[in-house]
Amino acid sequence: MDNNEYTKKLEHVIKQMLQPLKDIPFNLVIEVMTGKKVQPFDFNNQEHTEVLNLLKKSALKAGEEINKSGILRPRPNEVGNDIELYVRDSLNLLGLKADIPEGPSGNKKATGYPDILFWFKENHII
Repeated sequence: MDNNEYTKKLEHVIKQMLQPLKDIPFNLVIEVMTGKKVQPFDFNNQEHTEVLNLLKKSALKAGEEINKSGILRPRPNEVGNDIELYVRDSLNLLGLKADIPEGPSGNKKATGYPDILFWFKENHII
């Protein structure tokens, strides 16, 4: 294979790598990225709908609190770091025991995914 042919093949491979991935289930993406299994949501399960309602209330409460003081950051991608505190606080106010997850070393880590873990009931981590 000559150099020109090799370069064209390489360009083709790179173009394929840059194409958006389609038809990949979101739960699979999360499982691969985090190593955590995604539990399917069941609208017929009372516990699942209860958690969803609490999450909705938590999101509204966090938004209300954020709007009181606002968030100013020089870089937009840093805003999420500030929002996490409001989200954890609102989850805790609703009794969901939110905390920062531990990394592989056992230390709490505020960066990466997942960013927040919460417990719905005793030992029921979400």
